[in-house]
Amino acid sequence: MNLSRWTRRQWLASLGAAGAAHAVPSIASNQFPTRPITLWVPWAAGGAIDISLRLLAELAGRELRQKVLIENRGGAGGTLAMPILQQAEPDGYTIAQIPQPVLRAPYTTKVLWDPIRDTTPIIQLSGVTFGVLVSGQSTFRSLDDLFNFARQRPGELTIATNGVGTTPHVVLEELFTARGLRYIHVPYKGTSEQTIAVDAGQVMAGVNSTGFAPFVDSGRLRLLATFAARRSPRWPQVPTLKELGHNIVAMSPYGLAGPRGLPPVVVATLHEAFRKALFDPRFVHEIGKYDQEVDYLGPAEYGQWLKAEYAREKVAVERMGLSRAGP
Repeated sequence: MNLSRWTRRQWLASLGAAGAAHAVPSIASNQFPTRPITLWVPWAAGGAIDISLRLLAELAGRELRQKVLIENRGGAGGTLAMPILQQAEPDGYTIAQIPQPVLRAPYTTKVLWDPIRDTTPIIQLSGVTFGVLVSGQSTFRSLDDLFNFARQRPGELTIATNGVGTTPHVVLEELFTARGLRYIHVPYKGTSEQTIAVDAGQVMAGVNSTGFAPFVDSGRLRLLATFAARRSPRWPQVPTLKELGHNIVAMSPYGLAGPRGLPPVVVATLHEAFRKALFDPRFVHEIGKYDQEVDYLGPAEYGQWLKAEYAREKVAVERMGLSRAGP
């Protein structure tokens, strides 16, 4: 199973910082923006995505000559910015981060929005490194140790994620269901809260995204496996799920979008400002702290990827028996 990355690298091969300006029209002579822009982050404040997007907003704001203000709305697996986009005016002053769960939620729960119909893609930014983590004091030293505990003591293993229906949750379901094992799912609103819970021993394990790096490097958390296609240069001793025999690679690319019907000239202005911010060495350095890298797609390419990934999520959800009941 590949939940996210498929052929995005093929698109990236023909793109990049130098050629990106040709992906959309150049910034036209217009008055936008004339006031601050709000960027909604669907995670609790303090996590890696929140911190890095705050820097991105600051850098983009300099290009736009207007502030880009961050508003957090954590919970519901990272989908709570979608109702805001659905109801916002298509004037460019309301935009949001689009995480992977947005493409999955309509198939697993009843929502009133559609991630394709109700958005205008602006830019894809990066992806995240997921990992299975336990406290540095834990007796668990491998993924098999978790499976064995769940097998010997059914229903006692507590594992945290950053929300119901998120990529970590979906991967956990596949890993444990395939073995007929049960665990207690403990959802949190964001990565920072979950990291603290695992570190404090409030849960026995966690599946988290970027932001756990300092805890692993300091020994406070132990990384058992990652969801990447290859081992991380930062932790070369940590295996991937794929090499452990689980056909799973998940990186959850994310980007920015505005409401449906955003005028092309506004899309171009926002795209150009955020593209420059994305390739700014300060931002590249910042996301590198969390084992991320730039994964750029322009508006058209990002829109194509969103549509294709939305279709793949439907297949994956149905295969795992997670589809919601009813119309």
